[in-house]
Amino acid sequence: MKKDIPEKGAILQRDRETYAVAPHIPGGIVDTATLRKICDVADKYKVQAVKVTSAQRIALVGIKEEDLDGVWADLATAPGAAIGLCVRSVKICPGTSFCKRGIQDSISLGLKLDKIYHAMELPNKLKMGVSGCMVSCAEPAIKDIGIMGTNKGWRVMVGGNAGARPRLADLLVDNVPTEEDVLEIVAKIIAWYKQSASQNRLGRIIDEMGIDRFRQEVLG
Repeated sequence: MKKDIPEKGAILQRDRETYAVAPHIPGGIVDTATLRKICDVADKYKVQAVKVTSAQRIALVGIKEEDLDGVWADLATAPGAAIGLCVRSVKICPGTSFCKRGIQDSISLGLKLDKIYHAMELPNKLKMGVSGCMVSCAEPAIKDIGIMGTNKGWRVMVGGNAGARPRLADLLVDNVPTEEDVLEIVAKIIAWYKQSASQNRLGRIIDEMGIDRFRQEVLG
């Protein structure tokens, strides 16, 4: 029986015959040349659908297994980490670059996080969201690591997730003044998680140990 093919970024579809792939599009920010290339590949391999995903990717759905290598060769880009035990996605809102409500530069911070962590292997999957204001369009409260811009800096939350057992994130630290400070905090979270003995997602770990102990162990 066919299964997902993680090394090719290929997710088996409902028909149990074809696959979906999603090239990496950091923060969902894409140029017209890339869009044209995706459309050309979709036409060439006669995919069933081109789907904009909730993780700010563009998935090509309904690809034959024998076409997977050709699709990736023609796309000439890395897969989006849509499968596997790794940093899956960094969801980014328009922030102060484009949005009239933006307070902090979520695109700048989010792209830095994406460059450092996208597809990094971890004990379990991990998602991040960076919102430039408290409207929270990048849904930081349901991300393993959620970052929200406020008038006083950045709010860093941990342990959120959707799924079968949804969980709102806990506040880790508030009023973080700079991007560099946020990057340092995230680095500490990731380093702690990589060396932890648990294979659970962060929310389950925090449920077991409590946010105060987690904060102490991660931040000291």
